[in-house]
Amino acid sequence: MNKVNLLIVDDKPENIIALEAVLDQQDINIISTTSPNEALRICWEKDIALALVDVQMPGMNGFELVEILKSNAKTQDIMVIFVTAISLEVKYALKGLNAGAIDYLYKPLDPYVTAAKVDSFIELIRTQREIKNKNQQLEKFQKELIKAKNEAELSKKAKENFMANMSHEIRTPINGIIGLINLLKKTELDNNQKEMLGLLEVSSESLLGVINDILDISKIEAGKFRINYAKTDIRLILTQATNLLDIRAKEKKLDLKLEIPDDLPEIIIADSLRLNQIFMNLLSNAVKFTQKGEIKLKAEVLGKKTNTVQIRFSVIDSGIGISPADQAKIFDKFEQIEDHTIAQHGGTGLGLAIVKKLVELKGGTLELTSKEGEGSTFSFTKWYEFMAEDKTKKDGDNTNETEILSSLKGLKVLVAEDNIINKFVLLKVLDGWEVKSDVVGNGLDVLEILKTNDYDVILMDTYMPGMNGLEVTEKIRTGFIEGKENIPIITFTAGVLETDKETSVKAGANDILSKPFKPAILHQKIKIYLK
Repeated sequence: MNKVNLLIVDDKPENIIALEAVLDQQDINIISTTSPNEALRICWEKDIALALVDVQMPGMNGFELVEILKSNAKTQDIMVIFVTAISLEVKYALKGLNAGAIDYLYKPLDPYVTAAKVDSFIELIRTQREIKNKNQQLEKFQKELIKAKNEAELSKKAKENFMANMSHEIRTPINGIIGLINLLKKTELDNNQKEMLGLLEVSSESLLGVINDILDISKIEAGKFRINYAKTDIRLILTQATNLLDIRAKEKKLDLKLEIPDDLPEIIIADSLRLNQIFMNLLSNAVKFTQKGEIKLKAEVLGKKTNTVQIRFSVIDSGIGISPADQAKIFDKFEQIEDHTIAQHGGTGLGLAIVKKLVELKGGTLELTSKEGEGSTFSFTKWYEFMAEDKTKKDGDNTNETEILSSLKGLKVLVAEDNIINKFVLLKVLDGWEVKSDVVGNGLDVLEILKTNDYDVILMDTYMPGMNGLEVTEKIRTGFIEGKENIPIITFTAGVLETDKETSVKAGANDILSKPFKPAILHQKIKIYLK
């Protein structure tokens, strides 16, 4: 235990000796002086916690000494006990307390009372110092926490900026590739060209899938991933997922089966996009690691209550299976089993990590049972709210591609796009709809051409050199060019964060289209603004 410095100030040495004898303890370091001036120096140089000061001293009395101590920031916290032989009248006690003392000891001193009082104040001093020390530690920890929080926010912001830039830089050229593929498919091709075009389409979609997987993981970890619940035709989702993977299964001569029980509700409240993503990932994984036999997508109703149903979805394969050791790590990010029979299939090792996180976000648990050489079963169970079958016409029913992509003749559109390939694809698509188009490559040119031309719609790329699409949109909306404040603006973005969409809307965009886009969706959005 650290010793506490105690100062005794008395002009009579015999009084000091008597007090030292009474207060001699292991945890107290006693310093004494007969001079008030010397006492001031000691208090300034040493960490004095408690001072016993005689009131009557020549030159400078105790009251004057304490007033000087209390007037200085460095010594004002010293606790002072006056030791006096003068009258016990209240006025003297008040004078001492007003000077800054905390107590009085009256001569002749009672050794027991003196020791008890000093002990109690020493204990109080220790408590106060401990509290002060804790407060200093707390302030230090608080500063470190604020610093760490700021660093984490900067790191998070840097990561989000990196995601946005990576999304734009990679998805933009992919948008061009997919756009060119769609244009080429409408031309006359021989069988070899069709085959090569099909391979190119598969490769570009595979690359897009890898990028989306990485971005999905990043969004989930950043807390930017949202589950959007709505009416979902669960039978349709299951059927579509099976049909999409059936082609790949047939290429490997595998039987892909779908089992839907009669008591499965038609409509449940779920996020159809994420359910489809889960089924597609699990089925794709099953097809990849199954060389013979069958794959089954199975739905089971485990229980029903008033308006909720417990459903277990399972993907069962007869593939190579997974060892118990590998089962423990297969859901980790970027983790692949090192066995050559599995590593040869490639992939990022993100598919199952995403599925696991999606299932957990939806309130379920992904389970795995597997045996090497015999196959694997991935399943998850969740309670869903269900409702009676919706007999109303669903969006997109009884429509066909010819009707959706009908002519938009008479429409005048301004295209703001700096990427050459995307610009070429976009203009070709618009030409096919008989749209009259002007094109510019940066934000300043948008403002310049708007001064002399009128347009029904502006298709605005979000990222452009110089002034970007969001800045241009804000200038248009705030009346930078008179009379053009309300022109419809559809922004194109290769970003995937929710903040990308929110930023576009905040800037004044009427609508947002993500890259790569489907021509039919663009056509549908443009039709809204037909005069």
